[in-house]
Amino acid sequence: MTSPAPSSDRLLSPSLRVLLALAAAVVVIAGLSFAREIVGPIALAIVIVVICEPLRRPLERRGWPRWAGSTAVIAVAYIVLGVMGLLLWFAGTQFARLVVDLATDGGLADRLDETVAWLESLGLGPEAADAAASALDPATLLSVASSIGGTVLAVATALFFVFAYIIFMAIDAARYRQASVVFGATHAPVIARIAHLNAGIRRYYIVNASFGAIVAVIDGLALWAMNVPGAVVWAVLAFVTNFIPNIGFVLGVIPPAILAFFVGDWPLLLGVIVVYSVVNVVLQVLVQPKFVSDAVDLSLTLSFFSVIFWTFVIGPLGAILSIPLTLLTRALVLDGNPDALLLRWASGDHAAVPPEPEPEPEPEPTPVPVRRRRRRWWR
Repeated sequence: MTSPAPSSDRLLSPSLRVLLALAAAVVVIAGLSFAREIVGPIALAIVIVVICEPLRRPLERRGWPRWAGSTAVIAVAYIVLGVMGLLLWFAGTQFARLVVDLATDGGLADRLDETVAWLESLGLGPEAADAAASALDPATLLSVASSIGGTVLAVATALFFVFAYIIFMAIDAARYRQASVVFGATHAPVIARIAHLNAGIRRYYIVNASFGAIVAVIDGLALWAMNVPGAVVWAVLAFVTNFIPNIGFVLGVIPPAILAFFVGDWPLLLGVIVVYSVVNVVLQVLVQPKFVSDAVDLSLTLSFFSVIFWTFVIGPLGAILSIPLTLLTRALVLDGNPDALLLRWASGDHAAVPPEPEPEPEPEPTPVPVRRRRRRWWR
């Protein structure tokens, strides 16, 4: 009787399987990076549809037809996209106008000369001073401002594709809602993981948007009170960078701090940094993580690395979508794999903690026999 032929998995050594998995991952990452103009808008459309999808439930409970629920989801998604586009357009145009005014006023050039002289007085070589001068030169800033138009055009093109993707995804989402009824008996764990992922993404962006609005209002009012030019622009920037975990605060404080230095010297720069730091520590470090932890379940190290990784793969949009893309990758690669329990726990997944073993019951003590005293006959 012949023995069964070994499977292909048994013929491969563990090291070879790891190398094949890494090679496949590199090919997938290279493909995503090559198609970033398509992958980015698709990912953004999926996230927006996931956020707006719960609007369908109360309409269906009231007896509305499926097409009406899909239309409502599409309308709300378009409103979200329209608000995002208006914010980006307003911030871009105001920033360009601000840079042009400062460059033509002449005060920016005088401040630049003072900064270069101060760097040379600190002992820095002329190369370092020239690098700082070229970075802060009014001509360079004007070129940056002029490139805003091209950036806005690229964003508008991406938003056009997102508008088209949302229509198809919202219509298909109505059919996907029946997956639990059709495949609930055979694929219940997979459907449950997808539902948990969608709920986490919704909570993450809703909480971030709420705290981002609070941070933007506080920062904008503080900059306006300190007479920093473009307070509304920097408030919009603070709202957008709040969606970038860990390093969003740094990205949001650099432009207004530099501008505050040029218009008010060191005291105003330090005032801007202090205000942003206090708001960031109180809201984004102490309060916000308590609301986001249940939705994200990612370690700080993985969150920080995900921003860098997805920005490298699909561009600036990857910084905003880094958390949902990381959650999706973990759900596809690690969730449902019993051998990946340690990796899930290391990534910050609280559900991967194995249950504590129940303590064994203590054995009952053996009863000690009681010796009865014999009654004497004379008593």
